[in-house]
Amino acid sequence: DNMDLERERGITIKSHAIQMDFNRAGKKYVLNLIDTPGHVDFSYEVSRSLAACEGALLLVDASQGIQAQTISNLYLALDQGLTIIPIVNKIDMPGANAELVEEQMMQLVGCKREEIIRASGRTGEGVEKIFDAIIEKIPAPKGKPDAPLRALIFDSMFNSFRGVIAYFRILDGSLKKNDKVKFVNTGAIYNADEVGILRFDLEPRDEVGTGDVGYIVTGIKNAKEIKVGDTITLANNPCKDAIHGFEDVKPMVFAGIYP
Repeated sequence: DNMDLERERGITIKSHAIQMDFNRAGKKYVLNLIDTPGHVDFSYEVSRSLAACEGALLLVDASQGIQAQTISNLYLALDQGLTIIPIVNKIDMPGANAELVEEQMMQLVGCKREEIIRASGRTGEGVEKIFDAIIEKIPAPKGKPDAPLRALIFDSMFNSFRGVIAYFRILDGSLKKNDKVKFVNTGAIYNADEVGILRFDLEPRDEVGTGDVGYIVTGIKNAKEIKVGDTITLANNPCKDAIHGFEDVKPMVFAGIYP
């Protein structure tokens, strides 16, 4: 969380994506994680992130149990065909009742008790088990590295010095610095001045490949020129079909799953 209000209140307001390396049993894995808000007011943030994921971590507070908004976004994730990993979080909090919350999750998700992970972000308990579950249960991207570029824009931000920075997930192909790219829905063509991956800061790369979550800087100054849900492809070798992004989701009485 890098917004002052997020740090002050300890909540997520805007989605954040990050790529990290994880070593398990001597093998290196690259994980692309997207943290999304859980409050009903930010359900649109959640919906567009789900389209860029293979799986979702369903976090439920051990002291509060399942909230109404969690149910709606769980259904959104299931509709996208995502693998769900149920987690009881904040088990170190006063008033935590992990067993009762597990009963609720078993009824909601239809999972077994042994499939639910107990965890605490404060103490670190269960974090290793979460990473193990991600590696074991969530499938790796199935894109085609040699196919024409198809990248889904799932978010964007404005930088006063660099213009609009678009965040994307590459489904097929790869994107290199200085490529001529086309935004399929708008038909606009731009130069990829900078591409890279998302760590704690933007990390420039010469090339971003299939399955990666990354960013692109094109010098666009008007945010209206970038449409979240649009498809990025190469101008000289365009893809045939645009990516089916996400449906427009209007605020509902529910929200709250963390992809």
